[in-house]
Amino acid sequence: MSKNLPEKYRHPYTFDKKYKKSAVYFSMEFAIDQSLKIYSGGLGFLAGSHMRSAYDLKQNLIGIGILWKKGYYDQYRKEDLSMGSLFRDKSYSFLEDTNIKFTIKINNHDVWIKAFFLKPETFGTVPMFFLSTDLPENDYLAKSTTFRLYDSDPSAKIAQTMVLGLGGAKLLDALDYEPDIYHLNEAHAVSCVFHLYNKFKSVEKIREKMVFTTHTPEEAGNEKHDINLLNSLSFFDGIPLEKVREITGIKDNTFNHTMVGLRLSHKANGVSKLHGEVSRDMWKEVPGVCSIDHITNAQNKKYWVDPWLDNAHATKDREALIDRKKRLKTKLFELVADQTGKMFDPDILTIVWARRFADYKRPDLITRDYDKFKNLMNNKERPVQIIFAGKPYPMDYGAIHNFDNLSHMSKDIKNMAVLTGYELKLSRQLKKGSDVWLNNPRVTREASGTSGMTAAMNGSINFSTNDGWIREFKEMNKTQNSFVLPIVDHNLPIYQQDQMDLDNLYQMLENEILPLYYDTPEKWWTLVETSMKQIVPYFDSARMVDEYYTKMYN
Repeated sequence: MSKNLPEKYRHPYTFDKKYKKSAVYFSMEFAIDQSLKIYSGGLGFLAGSHMRSAYDLKQNLIGIGILWKKGYYDQYRKEDLSMGSLFRDKSYSFLEDTNIKFTIKINNHDVWIKAFFLKPETFGTVPMFFLSTDLPENDYLAKSTTFRLYDSDPSAKIAQTMVLGLGGAKLLDALDYEPDIYHLNEAHAVSCVFHLYNKFKSVEKIREKMVFTTHTPEEAGNEKHDINLLNSLSFFDGIPLEKVREITGIKDNTFNHTMVGLRLSHKANGVSKLHGEVSRDMWKEVPGVCSIDHITNAQNKKYWVDPWLDNAHATKDREALIDRKKRLKTKLFELVADQTGKMFDPDILTIVWARRFADYKRPDLITRDYDKFKNLMNNKERPVQIIFAGKPYPMDYGAIHNFDNLSHMSKDIKNMAVLTGYELKLSRQLKKGSDVWLNNPRVTREASGTSGMTAAMNGSINFSTNDGWIREFKEMNKTQNSFVLPIVDHNLPIYQQDQMDLDNLYQMLENEILPLYYDTPEKWWTLVETSMKQIVPYFDSARMVDEYYTKMYN
């Protein structure tokens, strides 16, 4: 096997000597550009920034993902303004058909896989390959494996992970390329270890080559399947079940994907300092698990930041900073008017809650005391505008109901808007146009979160519960750079935690944030400048991708 990629797929640069070791990054989703809709949320946003920064730093890394024919879904409003999900075929003229084809066994049948190539020059990423089963050689069931990101049918989703893991490992063989490191971003690609075992016949050799990033801060969130179901789906690449148990150390019938990733890697990491601690505690009783470090998530500033705003900040031109921020708010409000028919005012404090709609992230928390919320939205002295956006998982009916409730509530409140289409483009607009970035997950549930980082890069102030990355941002600096709620006891019943967080949220908003913005604007802009200054370089993904080499690969 060669140490180099075939010439036409090589990096368009000489590797920086610090990053010469070859690594392959497997991820179920990548958010690289608005036009390439193969991501759902934070995991993809993070992976996209990783690919961009690895390119900027001239690293010897490549990415392997899946070409989702229908993406995640297109979010739209139905006639009654409730949310709809549209699964529409996508095609991309900028992806190159490699003509590389091979099969893997799924459910004891040969399934053909084809690889498409994304040139580094297209979006400024390392070389990337995307796998598809949408080939004429496959029957409809096999074709549909790579149609929708995170299929709701359990067997179909397992098949998808096999395309990434087994298929991704087989692609490297087809390229005649043997990297030094296999980096699994989450446990989706863990089936690749069985291909590697067939190749090397050695668990030690697999460990030597594997590193693993976990994003899940609680045991229940780690994917598990019956080992016999996986075996019937050919997940173990033809290896007999007794041997699989020997390789993975699994004694019962529960195959925990994360645990296997942790057992068969030489190093793993959580995605914030807090998450590293939580992960070490979570797995400390489990035998055979590798050491778990932490590398705090970060985002690619070059992609996310508004250059004029950044320049005004760099040249310490506060007047230009304020003017640009007002212009960015006006641009966002044109979109609000287009989607909702509401006219927002750039002089009014604007709060944004925007991320994946999930129960633990509590999208509707600020609205749960409706009288308080109404008073806040009707306050003429210190007015507020609020925007919500985000995509629920298309089969999470509770989250969709939550989205619809907010949407219906906003009909009667002229300074509240709920937007659809939360993808890269809208995410950037919201970060550039917000004054306050609201983030209120239940503490310990958010492994890291990253949306507030790119908001801060664009002059928006973080207002958050004390979870994930924000804890490091708050603690590493002596001056105030954000508003962070006090930690409530997460052993309390959920309704009590939610009520305490809600009370603290209103207390901080009404007694600290609004007075600062309206009564002492000079101090507000000092806070904005402090936040922009302190978010980089630590929360720029250049630091993150450097740490993956220094802490994990080397």
